Amino acid sequence: MALGALRFATWLGLAAPRPPGPATVGLAERLAALPLQDAPIKRLAIVRWNRYAVPFIKAEDDGDLPVLIGIVQAHLRLGQMEVLRRVAAGRMSEMVGKAAFELDRTVRIIGFARAVPEMLRRLPPATRSWIEAYVSGINHVLAKAPPPLEFRLFALEREPWTVADVLTLGRLYAFDNSWLVWLRLIGSHGGPGWRELWDRISAHTTAPPREIVLGVNNRGGSNALAIAAKHGGKPWLAADPHLGLSLPSNWLAVGYRAPGHRAVGLTIPGTPFIATGRNDWIGWAGTSLHAYASELCDVSDLSAAEIEVRPETVRVRWGRSRTVTVRTCAAGPILSDSRFFRAAGRTLALRWVGHAASDEMTAMLRFERAHNWTSFRAALASFAVPGLNMIYGDKEGHIGHGLAGWIPADLQPNDLIASGGGPWKAFVTSNELPSWFDPDDGFVVSANDRPKGEQIVGRFFASFGRADRLSALVRGMVRPDLGMLAELQQDVRSLSAQRLAQLLCRTLRSSGSLPPSLERCVARLAAWDGGYEETSKAAALFERLLFHVAHRFYRNRVLAAYGASWAMRDLILHDLEAVPANELAPLVREALRRSVRHRGNAGWGELHRLRLDHPLGGIPVVGRCYRFLDLPTGGGSDTVMKTANPLVKGRHAVRFGSNARFVTDLSDLDENHVVLLGGQDGWFGSANFLDQVELWRRGAYVRLPLGEKAVESEFPIVTAFAPAKGGS
Repeated sequence: MALGALRFATWLGLAAPRPPGPATVGLAERLAALPLQDAPIKRLAIVRWNRYAVPFIKAEDDGDLPVLIGIVQAHLRLGQMEVLRRVAAGRMSEMVGKAAFELDRTVRIIGFARAVPEMLRRLPPATRSWIEAYVSGINHVLAKAPPPLEFRLFALEREPWTVADVLTLGRLYAFDNSWLVWLRLIGSHGGPGWRELWDRISAHTTAPPREIVLGVNNRGGSNALAIAAKHGGKPWLAADPHLGLSLPSNWLAVGYRAPGHRAVGLTIPGTPFIATGRNDWIGWAGTSLHAYASELCDVSDLSAAEIEVRPETVRVRWGRSRTVTVRTCAAGPILSDSRFFRAAGRTLALRWVGHAASDEMTAMLRFERAHNWTSFRAALASFAVPGLNMIYGDKEGHIGHGLAGWIPADLQPNDLIASGGGPWKAFVTSNELPSWFDPDDGFVVSANDRPKGEQIVGRFFASFGRADRLSALVRGMVRPDLGMLAELQQDVRSLSAQRLAQLLCRTLRSSGSLPPSLERCVARLAAWDGGYEETSKAAALFERLLFHVAHRFYRNRVLAAYGASWAMRDLILHDLEAVPANELAPLVREALRRSVRHRGNAGWGELHRLRLDHPLGGIPVVGRCYRFLDLPTGGGSDTVMKTANPLVKGRHAVRFGSNARFVTDLSDLDENHVVLLGGQDGWFGSANFLDQVELWRRGAYVRLPLGEKAVESEFPIVTAFAPAKGGS
């Protein structure tokens, strides 16, 4: 959401200063900027660093650990965290001017902080103390370290962080991707053919056929798997989260040790826990569950007395402050007051699980200290949003899959817009949702596909394609090792794309003889194995052909709806299979002719570009200084190595996909491996801003051990933090 807001600001032609050149600031210089004295800790503490700027924290007091997590996060990503904090509060206009006003209005209406006062009241004392200590670490850096470039870019002031800020940012991270799907569909609701279109993109059956997975979701995913010791001798856990691709990365790698804590893995800037990682006993990783978490409710019949009205002031950079009117009713905020969600004069309210008080922070902190499946699963109960598949493995060789999230017990899932009403009265929590422990297969896999079982937990699932491909690859491993799992995370084959290509080839050949140039194209497609390697000419041809077929076969509103879906190619395959070949052939033949006119012999990587830039990369002229890489890449929307693209006919940028990887051998404390698509440091010009990109591209990793001797070897650079006067 922050990325979109800042790109939107390009309409202003924001005159952003040029950042320092790449790799102009070394690690030693960056570490010299750390405020080491008078830290808000009780005892002397050290942080070790490796050459990739990954920190390993060693605290002698448990209470000092969250302080140091806050310090290292703020040191590496303060600019990113400050921008996101303001996004969550609907304060983008303060940074980029009036172009962000409508986005601020929408954020104020949604109200990410709506449940925060009650969440604060209910926080267990230990969790509150942990977050308070974390916040004190952020504020230590905020007050005493040189400010990052974002402060000058966006005219930011040094505002101390609070516990409420952390909880509000957590709600922003729980943003329900269904809202973005609604943007594609709301204009078509109730119009001609609506019911047919809705049924096509929404799976209401308890067990949809695997080859026709009807699901819509927008840009929230991941892969995760755990392999039991009985499958190959060692227990393994691997994960690669999928999010928007931008710089700085969405993730930070970190390790730490204190008397009551020892863990390593990936954190999210602005949150005081490890989201994917391991401790001495277990490992954990999550993927989006695509859970039922929101409903649009038609509340057009409400009287004025049943709607609460609250004005809010939005400060605007380079302009006058403006007033936003936020209206709420019993069901939730009136979302149709946002210009993005208006629907033919109807009044629509947002009912969202995230408006209920829940405690994700405590749940995540309990994962980190869990010893076994029982304590791990018990930690899920207070976790409401975003709904997650939580994948588990432990050093004894056990594996599991639990569901984290609150599912409304009285939801109305039969249409895009539900009838009016009040708030949800009850939720089905993780204790009542299904879970799977030590399945017979010897492994568990999650790739945003529909979880097994009869219980309905969501509407908009991803295709089974990635999950099936992951399962097939794991099944074929005799004795899994790091090399095999690295290869798995780079897999770029899509069997569903291959099947669709075969259908198009059969259709073309049924139409009679083809000119030699077109026959060569058909032969290339017919021999294609579905692999989206950078060099694949067949993948490029298939995607161009699919673009022209889809734009000739569908109306714009249908393509818009399908375009919100990870299952788009499955939906197209299902539709085309139902059309007689003689009717489809002329359309496909003409589409093929169009496909070979431009870049007809290009490899996939010539079209499919990994462009990494800061959100300011969209600014005219100056923005080019914030565009850092434009590289060919393999993969696609339905491959394990996800590098998503819409329907395309030419060169395009990948904006969403795999942006970090984590692999751990749970039988060995020291065999933990991570890589980011970018780098650890968010400081412009840092040598560690982009230094892991080549590792990511070739399937290499940074080793993050947990054992003391290995930590000293892998993290040779030491910084020592002294407590403020009065500490010991």
